[in-house]
Amino acid sequence: MLNFNSQALDDLAARIGKAIEASPAKDIEKNVKALLQSGLLRLDLVSRQEFDTQAQVLLRTREKVERLEARLAELEGRSAPASSFTSQPVPPTIAPAE
Repeated sequence: MLNFNSQALDDLAARIGKAIEASPAKDIEKNVKALLQSGLLRLDLVSRQEFDTQAQVLLRTREKVERLEARLAELEGRSAPASSFTSQPVPPTIAPAE
């Protein structure tokens, strides 16, 4: 059975990490990230926070439109019977002569 020294393993992991940071692979990773970020910036994207804010505004607007539509239907329902009586021309009234 092998006995591993945890300090030796930590030192080895630290050296491997430093070697990777100093390697060209790290530079390639940075370049790819920069390339992706610049490509995404050219797209007309919005942040998640802005999207969520606009979604909430849209929801409130939609609810308000629905309330206004219901109110309009109610008002149209009230005025419909009255308008059927006034659909025929009303003869002018003649004031009594004094």
